[in-house]
Amino acid sequence: MIIGAHIIIQSKDADADRAFLNRLTLPSVPMGGGFTIYGLPPSEVAIHPSEKNDVHEFYLMCDDVKATIREMERAGIAASPIAEAGWGLMTTLTLPGGGKLGVYEPKHPRPKQHRPVKAKKRAAKKKVVKKKTARKRQR
Repeated sequence: MIIGAHIIIQSKDADADRAFLNRLTLPSVPMGGGFTIYGLPPSEVAIHPSEKNDVHEFYLMCDDVKATIREMERAGIAASPIAEAGWGLMTTLTLPGGGKLGVYEPKHPRPKQHRPVKAKKRAAKKKVVKKKTARKRQR
């Protein structure tokens, strides 16, 4: 069962971009070797038609793109002008490492958040296997 997504942003200046993520006050876990994994708010995934496979896009979503741009600019992060799209209001941030990151205020319906169900069936199967093993030992 899918329990989340792990997104990797490649960067020419990973330390500067990690500092940017630290400013967002996302929960994080240090992994050693300079790596940190950041928790994200609820997310969603969509499939769009394309002429090519293996083309992926990553956007952060916000509740107010104008306020987000003001906050980013106060932190020294450049943002592109807001673009109106049918599905939302979009901007592109320039990360300290030079990479671009899309941010948008969604105007489309949002799905309910996925809540993984604990695998009760797996636990039940383990009990059955243990019982069968115990019976074989008794013989």
